[in-house]
Amino acid sequence: MTAFSERAESVSAKATGERILVVDDERPIAESLRFALEREGYAVVEAHDGMTALDAARAQDFDAIVLDVMLPEISGFEVCRILRRETSVPILLLTAKADEADRVVGLDLGADDYIVKPFSMREFLARVRAALRRQAQLRPTSKIVGDLALDVARHEVRCGETALILAPKEYELIATLLGNAGIAMTRDQLLQRVWGYDYGGDERTVDVHVSWLRRKLREAGSRVRIDTVRGVGYRLERQ
Repeated sequence: MTAFSERAESVSAKATGERILVVDDERPIAESLRFALEREGYAVVEAHDGMTALDAARAQDFDAIVLDVMLPEISGFEVCRILRRETSVPILLLTAKADEADRVVGLDLGADDYIVKPFSMREFLARVRAALRRQAQLRPTSKIVGDLALDVARHEVRCGETALILAPKEYELIATLLGNAGIAMTRDQLLQRVWGYDYGGDERTVDVHVSWLRRKLREAGSRVRIDTVRGVGYRLERQ
């Protein structure tokens, strides 16, 4: 079990399908933000320090991150700086400081928005929606690797002209591998991203689904393969 699994809290409302990470060391504030977001239909993961925030952001795909600046262990500024090198997910910084210098620092580090406490929940939700809209306009709706094409809008993976018949988790798994083609992903990363950190199964679930995907790729005559990376996990490659 990862540190994130032990220390972060999750609620699995999935009305919108969009996932938001809320990071604030003041639990009442984090809980009120989570409650407001869940009422809007978002799936929310809650964390309370910088290290947990990094673990969470690396273990799952989020559509936005709400990040307090003043955090224990690692500051929100440092978390933002690290994550901006790794992901383009929208980051909304929260702070009790209204100084222009602090806002400039946060934006220069790659934050997408800067919200000064205290703020109205109505304004907060509007800023989250705006960040998600901007990101949606930039998000690719397709991904092509070799003879495989991922069509996000149609929820479909095609090999040439043939659509693969995939169970829901098979689709999510191959979509994750396609989105990270050429990158070795650990079984734990795949388990977190496809099944969620609170899934009760183990890493053998990933192995079984990979074997099913390999069979379907062979049957479709695909030249794309899923390689086993010894001691790590799996990597999708074109032949």
